[in-house]
Amino acid sequence: MNANKELLEALNQIEKEKDISKEILLEAIENSLLAACKNQYGKADNITVQINRETGAFNVYAEKEIVEEVEDDVLQITLGEAKLKYPRKKMAVGDIIKIEVTPKNFGRIAAQKAKQVVVQKIREEERKALYNTYFTKERDIVTGIVQRYQGNNICINLGKADAILTENEQIKGEYFRPTERVKLYVLKVEDTTRGPRITVSRTHPELVKRLFEAEVTEVKDGTVEIKSISREAGARTKMAVYSNDPNVDPVGACVGVNGARVNAIVDELRGEKIDIINWSEDPATLIENALSPAKVVSVEVDPEEKSARVIVPDYQLSLAIGREGQNARLAARLTGYKIDIKSESQAGAYYEKQWEEEQYDEGQYEEQWDEQYDGEYDGEYDGEYDEEYDGQYDEQWEEGYEEQ
Repeated sequence: MNANKELLEALNQIEKEKDISKEILLEAIENSLLAACKNQYGKADNITVQINRETGAFNVYAEKEIVEEVEDDVLQITLGEAKLKYPRKKMAVGDIIKIEVTPKNFGRIAAQKAKQVVVQKIREEERKALYNTYFTKERDIVTGIVQRYQGNNICINLGKADAILTENEQIKGEYFRPTERVKLYVLKVEDTTRGPRITVSRTHPELVKRLFEAEVTEVKDGTVEIKSISREAGARTKMAVYSNDPNVDPVGACVGVNGARVNAIVDELRGEKIDIINWSEDPATLIENALSPAKVVSVEVDPEEKSARVIVPDYQLSLAIGREGQNARLAARLTGYKIDIKSESQAGAYYEKQWEEEQYDEGQYEEQWDEQYDGEYDGEYDGEYDEEYDGQYDEQWEEGYEEQ
């Protein structure tokens, strides 16, 4: 009885420390005893094991058929032998009875076998529990402690398991010191015989999105949605946001008072610039916003080709394109449109060339003028000086010709 109580206490301790269900362990013990029975008797098809969940006491039973003449003493028993074991029980030939098999008959080899099976089951369940713990964190952010460099990869401890930050998922030029805490995006969790293999990233665009969800209450509760995001890790991120509440400014919510919210994320990303823009269902407006901080004169969109021609002031061209094309490239990824950016001078030369090559149809210049300058001079001089100069030049014209 004492041994049984110690067994239950040990199982309770394992359940608490390793997060493995005691019921699963008890089932593993039952299965291990069945395996031991098979080793001793050659078969275990007719063996059942029952463990009392309260006291830890266990009973092993062999199911046997009552027959007149025994051909297999492992599976059969005579009616006379059965009555000797259970004199008060009514039985007849053909019945199935359970005969208790005491564990001490298993011997030392059977006990050792049972122990091995239990230990193996504990390891399996521990690995499975660990895998399930981190599998739920897939596509989310975690905080880890840098352990060491393994070649070009970094080993990071996540608490109960280690993760691998591969060279491809590291931000170029970013260096970590041992014991340094860092936030990571969990890319993939795989179950292996040595435990879960966890791959994490510092370059994935979703890392920025998750950081905003953690930092900005309005994003976390769904008031503000992050509609699209594009990133060049370590350099710049562009993010388009939309508010489901007309009283909430989505950009302002993400920036925070005096930039406190966005600056906290910039610090975590070690100085990476973050552009936050307003999302729009109108592609032209969205593209104009995406090219921020550059100013835009006009945007022509071809929804079928998913392309756009953008005209910017001459002095804004380099800003719109960005260093090594970065601003235009990120804007294209953010909007999903191929963007062709031209300055006003370049656009003028382009349209003149098109006219010279007779590629414009009649009225096409007027249409272009209407789109870009609609209303700018509309009606500004219409009739404004008619009364003041009415007939004045007609008289001068006639006098001039009369003199000639």
